[in-house]
Amino acid sequence: MSTLKDIPVNTITGEETTLGSVDAEVLLVVNVASKCGLTPQYEALEALHRSYADRGLSVCGFPANDFLGQEPGSNEEIAEFCKTTFDVSFPMFSKIVVSGDDRHPLYSEMISQRPNASGNHEAHRERLHGFNIETTDPPEVLWNFEKFLIGKDGTVVDRFSPNTTVDDQIVIDAIEAALSA
Repeated sequence: MSTLKDIPVNTITGEETTLGSVDAEVLLVVNVASKCGLTPQYEALEALHRSYADRGLSVCGFPANDFLGQEPGSNEEIAEFCKTTFDVSFPMFSKIVVSGDDRHPLYSEMISQRPNASGNHEAHRERLHGFNIETTDPPEVLWNFEKFLIGKDGTVVDRFSPNTTVDDQIVIDAIEAALSA
């Protein structure tokens, strides 16, 4: 049986791979951006990755320029930014599209498996609307830093709103459950 871990992706340096090559049983897949108000989440993502790596969790970053052009850089520029600004050690992948007609197959499948996010997705949507920012329609990825938790079986076990940080208890509880499964 094929899983999310079998879908072809590219590393940030362009090598063809899959999420199955990541040395972890549980993955937290996040669409990231360097010029977003949520960009400081990189710090918590890196801390989570470092604290849970020995237990079988890896954060996986997928840069996307889908939302107000907040990830304009090349893969090389993104990798340099992540390393020098946040000392990112978790796997980073090539920039992809996470919403709309050109959405990457990985994101199409994750959204299909988990169309609704945990956390206060609608509050974040309303916040964006308050800034006169158009948002995607559900079940699309709402914004940068939306998170998908992939369990040991290679399926999505949870999805978190962009404004739900990885140190939020809802995320920690889901990670603990996925690692214990």
